Amino acid sequence: MPTRKQPQPAETADNRAFNYDLNYQTLNLREHPELYRVGKGEMGVLLVQPYKSEILPHWRFKTPDIARESSEKIYQLFLDYKAKGDFIGMDMARKYLQMGYTRARRYANHRTGQKYDGPVPDDKKGQSGAHGRDQLPRDEDPVKAESARIFYAKYVQAREDPDYKQLRKAWQEMYG
Repeated sequence: MPTRKQPQPAETADNRAFNYDLNYQTLNLREHPELYRVGKGEMGVLLVQPYKSEILPHWRFKTPDIARESSEKIYQLFLDYKAKGDFIGMDMARKYLQMGYTRARRYANHRTGQKYDGPVPDDKKGQSGAHGRDQLPRDEDPVKAESARIFYAKYVQAREDPDYKQLRKAWQEMYG
């Protein structure tokens, strides 16, 4: 019987960077936690399974009431993962709270959610940043701004949780 090849961490100069080369459609990081990298900010938030399937259905920010319910549910998931000692789950919940803040803030600043004028040039796709495009003018939407504030408060609560900080440090020392 042939053995299934186990996925391996990417060999990169900075092993702390999120590894976008793994096949996240089939990879269950609860079964292979050694492959998880925290990365920066929200890296991998829409890829990492089974956490994406567990958290994403609760992620909403259209109104302050919806944002409050959503951020409280995601923060409760953070606490549930914490109770299970599941650092990846905690980190993914933290990323969804951060993404709730950043996306609500973007819609607060730009009614359509589009930050830059025009499409990304073909030779710049897949790179971060504005790529020389002009940023569209801002128009403050107080409803989305309040949604952003709600998510930000829960994001900071998760980010500053002493157990999360300790587990994150230990994770990075162990796995890079």
